[in-house]
Amino acid sequence: MSQPKKTLTVGTPWRVILLFTVPLLIGNIVQQMYHVIDAVVVGQSLGVNSLAAVGVTGSLLFLFIGFAWGMTSGFAIPTAQAYGGGNYAAVRRSVAAGTILTAGISLLLTVSAPFLAEPLLRLMRTPTELLPEATTFAVISFLGAASTMFFNYLSAIIRAIGDARTPLIFLIVSCVLNIALVVLFVSIMGHGVGGAAFATVLAQLGAVIGCFWYLKAKLPVLHVERKDWKVSYQELSHHLRIGVPMGFQASIIAIGTVVVQVKLNEMGAEAVAAYTAATRVDGLAVAFLASLGLAVSTFVAQNYGARQFGRIRQGVRQSLVMATVGSIVLAVTLIAAGSPIVRMFVGDAAENVVSMAHWYLVVNGVLYFTLGLLFVLRGALQGLGRTFVPMMTGVTELVGRVGAAIILGSYFGFSGIVWGNPIAWIAAVVLLWPAWRRALRDIRSDELAFDLISTENAPVVAGVSEAERAAAASMTQAESVVVTDACEPAALYPDAILAATAAEPDGEPLDLEQSIPKREVCGVTTN
Repeated sequence: MSQPKKTLTVGTPWRVILLFTVPLLIGNIVQQMYHVIDAVVVGQSLGVNSLAAVGVTGSLLFLFIGFAWGMTSGFAIPTAQAYGGGNYAAVRRSVAAGTILTAGISLLLTVSAPFLAEPLLRLMRTPTELLPEATTFAVISFLGAASTMFFNYLSAIIRAIGDARTPLIFLIVSCVLNIALVVLFVSIMGHGVGGAAFATVLAQLGAVIGCFWYLKAKLPVLHVERKDWKVSYQELSHHLRIGVPMGFQASIIAIGTVVVQVKLNEMGAEAVAAYTAATRVDGLAVAFLASLGLAVSTFVAQNYGARQFGRIRQGVRQSLVMATVGSIVLAVTLIAAGSPIVRMFVGDAAENVVSMAHWYLVVNGVLYFTLGLLFVLRGALQGLGRTFVPMMTGVTELVGRVGAAIILGSYFGFSGIVWGNPIAWIAAVVLLWPAWRRALRDIRSDELAFDLISTENAPVVAGVSEAERAAAASMTQAESVVVTDACEPAALYPDAILAATAAEPDGEPLDLEQSIPKREVCGVTTN
């Protein structure tokens, strides 16, 4: 098999990251616009109560399906790392492991979630008149969860090898098909909110079929052979250790959204309308920052696998600059034009709603730069396979939003709730920054370690004296690579095992055990 082009391991870092971000950004905007059009169709065809019934399921669906989306995105990180390292056998086994886990979780979600829909909606104090339609919409959405999960997973592994354009094409096709089916099932055939949910399931199923066809026809590097399905427990565990924290991060954020919504409901219709309009505008505004964070995650994962440590540092540094500049542009735009934009949603009559929504946009816009730092640093750590701290940032965001809703909301009303997002972002960055600094130290240690045991010129390695190796190890606390049964041999660092066989001048094997202390690489063995 000819080696595919590693689109994120060559070229100027900021340029390849930005080019990778653009399709993700377009995809985010397309999804946002689809939700707006879908709401218009349901509201115009079925009425306000039906629209509200669909709306109240949003947090519940995000709680479950958001978890699944985050987890499947995490399953693709080992794929990107192995691809960046040029180990295509490890790529195939990673795809097999991720597919097995995605299928298992899809089955679990499909079987259990529909039975939980109505009890959870009641727990959320859904108005009685909305409960039947809300339950119908949630149950059908959960029954079709497998199509959502596999579309997300297939898109993630295609992006893992540097292709962000193809998932965008299938996303656009899915959204267009979804809108057409919603009009057909709801407006023409009169199937109600159940028809709207079924339209989404069918549209995403079509996208799954399209992604699978493209993968089989155009991406041989992702073709799983029969032997690749024999994945070990350690490999499955490694994927889960990355995927589960990313899933929990999404679910934790969803819980915070539910609490904030409950508090807004207590403040009345104007507060709900202002917050809804402002978050719609905010969602479009931060799409660039969110897309940049996802691009950084894939960039770091590929370059970590390729042992391009200096390139990781450079790419993340340049991404932080792009995020800061983008944040300033977004802030100026929302502060200057926030009110006219909000009026597009609520009209000219609701001046109090416009004022409240504009205040939300001003407070959030001024502190967008912290959100940019959050997305980039979290994406970089996830790309390295370090998902615990990013998961804990979800907890801090939950505490920040819930605290603002309950405490500040009680004292300052809507203005107090508005501060929930900035507080959450700042708290998350406080955790992420030191975690990234620790990661940088480890990256520098890895860089020195592999310079010492490089196989590009084995005689040079053999010519390094024991004293020199020991001194370098002592100065940098460099760490060696330990490959266990959980990994394809040299899955991430294909030269490491060969380097370990390099000979010293006296003909004895290079003693990495003594010169460089061990650490975990594939997430299984530590010492």
